Amino acid sequence: MALGGGTFITQNKTLSGAYINFVSAANATASVGERGTAAMPLELDWGPDGTIFEVTNGDFQKDSRKIFGHDYTDDEMKGLRDLFRHANTLYAYKLTSGGVKASNDFATAKYCGTRGNDLKVVIQQNADEASNFDVFLYLGTALVDSQTVATAADLVDNDFVDWKDAAELEVTASSPLANGTNGTVNGNAHQAFIDKIESYPDINAVGVMATDSTTLGLYAAFVERMRDEVGVKFQVVLYNKAGDYEGVVNVKNKVNDSEASAASLVYWVTGAIAGCEVNASNTNLKYDGEYDVDVDYTQKQLESAIAGGEFALHRVGSDIRVLKDINSLVTTSQDKGDIFKSNQTIRVIDQIATDIASIFASKYLGVVQNDADGRASLWSDIVYEHQQLRDMRAIEDFDAGEIVVTQGNDKGSVVVADVITVVNAMDKLYMTVTVQ
Repeated sequence: MALGGGTFITQNKTLSGAYINFVSAANATASVGERGTAAMPLELDWGPDGTIFEVTNGDFQKDSRKIFGHDYTDDEMKGLRDLFRHANTLYAYKLTSGGVKASNDFATAKYCGTRGNDLKVVIQQNADEASNFDVFLYLGTALVDSQTVATAADLVDNDFVDWKDAAELEVTASSPLANGTNGTVNGNAHQAFIDKIESYPDINAVGVMATDSTTLGLYAAFVERMRDEVGVKFQVVLYNKAGDYEGVVNVKNKVNDSEASAASLVYWVTGAIAGCEVNASNTNLKYDGEYDVDVDYTQKQLESAIAGGEFALHRVGSDIRVLKDINSLVTTSQDKGDIFKSNQTIRVIDQIATDIASIFASKYLGVVQNDADGRASLWSDIVYEHQQLRDMRAIEDFDAGEIVVTQGNDKGSVVVADVITVVNAMDKLYMTVTVQ
């Protein structure tokens, strides 16, 4: 990252940037950006290798075969269909990069992976010009390309294969591509994704389809570092990982589908976390995905799930719904009270951190003088951003007078003291009815 960011204890930072702390107010006992962007490292049998690639919901619906090698309706796309129920954009990474591209005498698959073995070339003599050939490319039973040429050198590469210019074209009923393999999924593959995704600041949630403790621990440490040291605010969605941290969403439910990973609910939860607006909650959100979710829990187990910081789904009549929109934070402190367990709270403070850091970096950093007028301008921008959140009913009881902007310990530092009251959606009703 070019700029500093994250939290601070003392005013001792070296890098220019915005350092923002959120702490609970002491009690008796002790311009708003859009959301909907997710990132996931995926085990794929087709797709771009070794790079982050962006897929919008529209891209997925229209071009799934080209991007992922499978039609939108194929079983292999079930998880991504669940993700895009609520996410708008996905930054995907192919963990299985580094495998072998399928090939035959006429072509080589565009990407490595076993899906390339389902490609086949059919060549026929052209009916109108005997010196020409009709070359057809199939993916499974679907025709994905057809060209009429005199030689292989005339063939134009497409979304699925690179043609071999030196090949000798000959009539063949079917010449399948073969020997395509997926790359190995290991710690190095996950680390490669982490290294690349660090430079994407507009992500709201990262979902990880892992079940082993080493990989889960890697991502829990990653999100804590990004939030607290780098200043990039997102949450990571993990299966059965008691992170005890507001940046980790711990998915409790497994899925019962025989061909799916037990962690497959991570797809839908990642989309729900990424796509939920700053002034909204996922509490009681209906599961509208395609998996058979295990919701066989007693009332006592559901209460324990909330106490344990688990994001759980449960049955309500004929529906399956989110029990409570919480993260994995369990251990509270003077600086992080119970309110930090709410994902709606985290969305609000993440929005503020991202908005104010963006305003400071784009408008003030190295440009505006640190005098009374400059600090008054920064104060005005922060007030306006907070007023937008108030108008959206994300915060309430906002008092602009409680924002104080002063000079820090050195000439270039600005210190902001801020107070906000976060609004959370209703989730309990206590009612007393007096009958006369």
